[in-house]
Amino acid sequence: MGVAIRDLISDYKTSVDWADLRGTAAVDGNNALYQFLTTIRQPDGTPLMDREGRVTSHLSGIFFRITTFLENNIKPVFIFDGAPPEFKSETLEQRRERKAVAETAYRQAVEVGDTVSAFRHARAATRVDETIIAGTKELLGYMGIPCIDAMSEGEAQAAYMAMNGDVRYSISQDYDSLLFGAPRLVRNLTVSRKRKVRGRVITVNPEEILLSDLLDGKGITREELIEIGILVGTDFNSGVKGVGAKTALKIVKSGKFYETFEENEPEFDPAPVKEFFLNPPVSKGYSLSWSHVDREGVVSYLCGRHDFSEDRVNSVLERIGVKSGQKTLDSWF
Repeated sequence: MGVAIRDLISDYKTSVDWADLRGTAAVDGNNALYQFLTTIRQPDGTPLMDREGRVTSHLSGIFFRITTFLENNIKPVFIFDGAPPEFKSETLEQRRERKAVAETAYRQAVEVGDTVSAFRHARAATRVDETIIAGTKELLGYMGIPCIDAMSEGEAQAAYMAMNGDVRYSISQDYDSLLFGAPRLVRNLTVSRKRKVRGRVITVNPEEILLSDLLDGKGITREELIEIGILVGTDFNSGVKGVGAKTALKIVKSGKFYETFEENEPEFDPAPVKEFFLNPPVSKGYSLSWSHVDREGVVSYLCGRHDFSEDRVNSVLERIGVKSGQKTLDSWF
């Protein structure tokens, strides 16, 4: 879901060319998979599947996203979520309930032939489970892309790696990355450069947000940005009813963060959530190593096991090979 602070950030988004994104990047893996699973579907909401009925929408998304990255000299590392903090349990339970309702609504829409509603409910019912993640990791291995299992939130791990200088920036659609301290957040790295919004297809370009620009522009600290996020609601709390980003900014600047919760949500203690954003559990012993694309492994996995078009997969791999002229990634960077 992320944190709803778009109103504060709109003035600090900058469009960037793919050429400006050269180098290493930490990808919020769960966020990327959710994108692929919700968008790569048939008109009635049915995801792409192989002949055995296994979902392959995410594999298609990952394959074409990675090849686009490599063509644009981006070396990604995928970060996957670990164990959620205890105070996220309520949010997760609410999500499970909403998805269960959406699944029922999807089946009903399919039965009556309402494809528009079916597509909407299918997206709402999307789940990223262990099978999806395991298949993604296997494909990434064949593509020579490293993966890291975060101790907790993947965005926190990605932000730490960016702050540590091991990657240039974080890639995610969610603004939580900024609360976790990501110095540079990049969004909208879609292969098609298109996105469907409220029934309309719009053109989207990569955009970046520099945390320092946001903090300086609003005259706040990262700790205060976290307080704003907690007031409007995060993945770990529901926020204060009726408080949006602009109101939250005024509350924080007036020094009434804790007072506001005491008056409106007396049973909620924001301190643990704030501390989690400031000092999340992260792995510090990771190593990053990219390797050559295993052409045979990719073709066998996508085409042999999941019924992708061998001609199409090979044409994409050939395109990468022509660009590099060699078998390793070294010539791309």
